Amino acid sequence: MHNRLHAKCIALEASQPARHTGLTLIELLVAISILSFIAVLGWRGLDSIVRARIALTSNLEQTRGMQLTFAQLQSDCAHLTSITGLPNRMPLAIEQGRLTLVRTVYADNQPSRLQVVTYRVKDGVLTRRESVATRDFKELGMLWRTATDDTDTSQAVALQSGVTALTMRLWISGGSGWQTGTEFSQLSATPVSTANPPPDQTSGSPPLLTGLEVAVQLLGREDSLLKIFLLGAV
Repeated sequence: MHNRLHAKCIALEASQPARHTGLTLIELLVAISILSFIAVLGWRGLDSIVRARIALTSNLEQTRGMQLTFAQLQSDCAHLTSITGLPNRMPLAIEQGRLTLVRTVYADNQPSRLQVVTYRVKDGVLTRRESVATRDFKELGMLWRTATDDTDTSQAVALQSGVTALTMRLWISGGSGWQTGTEFSQLSATPVSTANPPPDQTSGSPPLLTGLEVAVQLLGREDSLLKIFLLGAV
């Protein structure tokens, strides 16, 4: 009796279809599709984070570079030589992409000397070049000409890359107000003397340069960086 029941159970199990415990092909394809979708979302998120980090690092480097540039320019403007200290010469000249000035150099246990400093944008790089310091007005005139004629062979220091434009305006006290590069070039081309004073100044007194506005346009930025410097503050 027992053997008959056992044989019937075996026959019943053999007649039932076998059960598979693994994944079917459709289930496997669905799982792969879900994983692929998640991977794409993760890659896009990581890519956006990397791009944002690169942009932020670039902006921080530009900001730090411009802070150092403005600090150096502020020092040069503060030590700008007065007009009365130069014979028939303006101590500053501005044009598109270039600033040339004469600053006073002080050293311990030495008399003050004069130095020509040039800021210029070339091939997207803002550089600063300074001449040797001198007390000879004739030598100073030669240094000024070599600076404005681009024949100065001294080493220039790169201050900032990615500069697309450098524009400046000069504030002249006595009614002239802000002067553009062209307007000031015409003024600076006129020798400063009591016999030929500027039209907006009292006869015998040279124009008083008090402020310099500098606007630097950087690559990838919509607005330019603007800063105003006092001239001859020390």
